Amino acid sequence: MTKSDLRLKLKEARKNFNSADRERADRSIYNLFFEKFIREQSFFIYNSFNFEVDTKQIISRLVFLGKQVLLPRVEGENIIPVPFSTTEIGAFGIEEPEGQAFSGDIDVAVVPLLAVNSKGYRTGYGGGYYDRYLKTSSAYKVGLGYFFQIEEFENDDWDVRLDCLITERGIIYFDRDKK
Repeated sequence: MTKSDLRLKLKEARKNFNSADRERADRSIYNLFFEKFIREQSFFIYNSFNFEVDTKQIISRLVFLGKQVLLPRVEGENIIPVPFSTTEIGAFGIEEPEGQAFSGDIDVAVVPLLAVNSKGYRTGYGGGYYDRYLKTSSAYKVGLGYFFQIEEFENDDWDVRLDCLITERGIIYFDRDKK
């Protein structure tokens, strides 16, 4: 199956995921996320939309806990981390933060995905934004996804491997130190 076919298949599967099951899965992912990362201080985290794993409650709790929260903003061919603040609709209809780009170390980068394979490589929407960002980041790389999004596919040379994937069924690690 090509990555394009896989993207279509999983967009449809996420769209058709029963809302009650989705809410339970999101709650489980939320709980696992905080069990794993409560001690970390800085987070670069995607702002969920459509049928992605919900990050809005995760972001709210991180802000409440006084953590440094950075959201992605598309600038040209890249995404940059920007401190959580007021947002405006940006590229691809996603809410993006206003303000100056952040420069500094980030503990945890939380990225969206359509699929992830058993080696820890993810496929997103095909723009390469997150792979370009992750190549330059030393942050612990975390994917959030539903268990049905684990699919086998051939990764490309430019793909960046995740350190772990959090699903409603647990955390799957991909070789890097388990932080």
